[in-house]
Amino acid sequence: MPAKTTKQSEDLNNPYGYSDMDWAAQLDPAYAAARAEVRRLSVGEDGALSVKVKELIMIGILASRGLQYGVEAHMRRAIDYGATKEELFEAMKAAAVPGGGVAYSVGIRALQALEQDGAFPPPSPPPPARRQQG
Repeated sequence: MPAKTTKQSEDLNNPYGYSDMDWAAQLDPAYAAARAEVRRLSVGEDGALSVKVKELIMIGILASRGLQYGVEAHMRRAIDYGATKEELFEAMKAAAVPGGGVAYSVGIRALQALEQDGAFPPPSPPPPARRQQG
């Protein structure tokens, strides 16, 4: 499993913060550059789909493969592009159709880890109750 990081990068060479990808890029910079170009074309800001939607697709695939570290990293990037906790949860429910219980449980664990890390804003307090005059 790649080393877990929580810092996301704006650099498409390693937008998910995987420390092992930085290490591998030192071994073969040309290959790393080629992968970065494929990544830019696949999950970059260009194209008909938003980055958020592309990340939700990636999350479903990774969850179906049982890769919690990848799900969490892609959830972080989806959040950076405006995804809400509710949208991420809905993506997990959709991924559970083809991916079964593994996809659902992996996704839920990643979502819970993000919540525990403070990735989501706290819920708004309910409005104060009105006092009825009578």
